[in-house]
Formats: sequence, C-alpha cells, structure tokens
Amino acid sequence: MRNLQAVTDQTSIGLSLVCAVHCLLVPVLLVAVPSLASLPLGSETFHVWMIVAVLPFSTFALTLGCKKHKRYEILILGLLGLTSLVLALVLEGLVGQAGEKLLTLLGAGLIAWGHIANYKLCQQHEPSNCD
Repeated sequence: MRNLQAVTDQTSIGLSLVCAVHCLLVPVLLVAVPSLASLPLGSETFHVWMIVAVLPFSTFALTLGCKKHKRYEILILGLLGLTSLVLALVLEGLVGQAGEKLLTLLGAGLIAWGHIANYKLCQQHEPSNCD
C-alpha cells in the first residue's frame, strides 16, 4: 500500500493542476461553447470548494513531509502557494479578473512545485520514514 504522505502529495498536485486548468480553460470554453455559460464553472463557488479541498491536503502532506526531511523551505513554498490562492479569492474585487488569474496560477504553480519537491525528498528516504 502506498504511504499516506505520497497519496496526499499526489492529490494536492492534481488539485493544483485542476485549479490551473480551470483558470485557463473556462474563459476559452465559454467563448467556444456559449451554452456552458449556464453552468457554474466560472462562479466563486468553484474557487471556494477548490480551496476547501486543497488547504487540508496540502497542509497535511507538506507538514508530514517536512517532519521527515526537515526542509522547511518546501513547507514555506507550499504555504506561499496556498496564501496566493486564498488572496486570489479574497482580493478579486481589488485585483480584477486578470489579477485573480495571476494569483491563482502563481499559487497553483507554487503548490505543485512544493509537493513535487516534497514527494521526491520523501522518496529518497526509506519508505517507512515517510509514512
């Protein structure tokens, strides 16, 4: 059975990619297929639910990995990404849609980068060390 830290890192990477793809493709899809405008794909509800999903998985995986490999910069990188995602949601009125997309893509990239590094470092240890 795969260890919990690896599964949560991989889940967090996947959620970050879903967030980035959503951010980039929804505007294109709405122009290409106008009937999709009736779906709540562009609503803030999607962003809230993504953050609700990403925050616990990412925080858990990064913290668990950091306890093993002691590379706190990985934890900080992930936390900066999570902060960027929250700021994109909270500050959308101030930064506009372009700023929201930029913060979301930056956050998703930082989170994915942090989890990839976390996963690799944990794989370098004995498998039992990252459980």
